[in-house]
Amino acid sequence: MTVEAVTTQQMSAVEQFEKHRSAYGAQKRIYLILFWAAFLIALTLSVLQSEFSIFKVIAALPRAGSFIHNSYAVFSGWDNIGPEFADWYWGIEKWADAVFVSLLMAFTATVVGTTIGGLISFVASSNLMSNYPLYFVARRTLEIARTVPDIVWAMIFIYPFGVGPLAGVLALIVHTTGAQGKLFSEVNENVDFKPIEGIRASGGNWFEEIRFAVYPQVLPNFLSYSFWRLALNVQAATVMGFVAAGGIGYELITAIKLMYFLDVGAILLMIIGTVFVIDMLSEKCRHYFIGKENLGQ
Repeated sequence: MTVEAVTTQQMSAVEQFEKHRSAYGAQKRIYLILFWAAFLIALTLSVLQSEFSIFKVIAALPRAGSFIHNSYAVFSGWDNIGPEFADWYWGIEKWADAVFVSLLMAFTATVVGTTIGGLISFVASSNLMSNYPLYFVARRTLEIARTVPDIVWAMIFIYPFGVGPLAGVLALIVHTTGAQGKLFSEVNENVDFKPIEGIRASGGNWFEEIRFAVYPQVLPNFLSYSFWRLALNVQAATVMGFVAAGGIGYELITAIKLMYFLDVGAILLMIIGTVFVIDMLSEKCRHYFIGKENLGQ
C-alpha cells in the first residue's frame, strides 16, 4: 500500500470520526434544549398554579413580623425577666407533658416502623429477591405506605380509634415503614455481591445470605437512616396534634386558633428546643454506633 493510500485512509477515518462527533454533539444539544424547555415550562406552570409571587411574599413580611413580635413581646426589661418568663410559661407542666407524649409517639413509631420497613426492604430489593410477585407486592406496599402523607393517615386512623396519641402513632408507623423500607431497599441494592455468592457456594439459604452477607454491609446505613428518621418523626409528631392525634401539636393549634400569641411563642420555642436537642443526641448516637461498627469490621 502506497503512502498516498495510507494517508487517504487515515483522512477518511478522521472525517468519519469528526462526522460522528458532530452528529453526537448536535444530538446532545437538542436533548439539552428540550430538557431546559421542559424544565422552564414545568416551573412556569408550577408558579402559576401555586399562585407564588415574590411581591405577595414581600407584602406579607410586615404581618409576619407582627406575628413574631406579638408572640415574643413578653419581656419589658431585664429587671423583671424572671417573673415575666414564669408568667409566659404559665402552662409549662401541661406543655411539657404534651412534648413528652410527642417524643414517645416519635420513638415508638421509629422503632416499630423501622423494624417492619427493614424486614420488608430485603424482599423489596431486586438483587436479593428472585420471586417477582413477592418483590412486586413488597414494592407496592411500601409505595402506598409512604405516598399517603402521615397527617392523612392520622385522619384515617382517628375514625376507628378516636382522637388521641394512638391514631398519631399508627399514622407515623405506617409512613415510617414506607419511607424506611424504600431507603433500606436502595441500600440493599448497592451491596457487594461477592459475600452473597460465597454464602450460596457454601450451601446457605436466602435467610443466611441476608444475615451473614447483606446485613453486615448495610447496618451502618440502616443506623444512620434510623436516627435521621427519629428526628423527622419528632417534628411529624407535632403536626399530628393538628388533627387531634395527640402531642404538643394539639396545644399549638389551639393557641393559634384562639390567637393566644404569647402561648404560641412559648410552645414554638419548646418545640424548637426539643427538636434541636433530639437532633444533636441523634447525631452523637449515630456517630458512636457507626464508629463502633466500622471498628468492628
